[in-house]
Amino acid sequence: MANYPEDCLYTREHEWIRVEDDTGVIGITDYAQAALGDIVYVELPSVGDSFSQAEPFGNVESVKAVSELFMPVSGEVIAVNEDLTDSPELVNQDPYGDGWMIKITISDPDELETLMSASEYEEFVKEEEKGK
Repeated sequence: MANYPEDCLYTREHEWIRVEDDTGVIGITDYAQAALGDIVYVELPSVGDSFSQAEPFGNVESVKAVSELFMPVSGEVIAVNEDLTDSPELVNQDPYGDGWMIKITISDPDELETLMSASEYEEFVKEEEKGK
């Protein structure tokens, strides 16, 4: 059974965002970390950087590939998970908990409506798997 928490919203690029008031916590999905394999390096932005929705904000390097990370919604980075510098495997171990990547102040809450719910994302992944 796939792991897609109901309290998150999802992108087609396999990022998730959990909204807490006007703050968004962002990471990659369980599906993405499993597809990437063992993650060996995570490149994240700096606090104070701003990004638009769908703009790249960093990279994840695994034993298989390097993948860009894309912003689920527009916002300013207010926290970066520094633990990932020394322990990038946290993304594999706990993608929705200790493996979070950045926290942002959401600048346009309306953009959240363009993201998928957990059930919609699960269907999206199933369709994507069929296409492989």
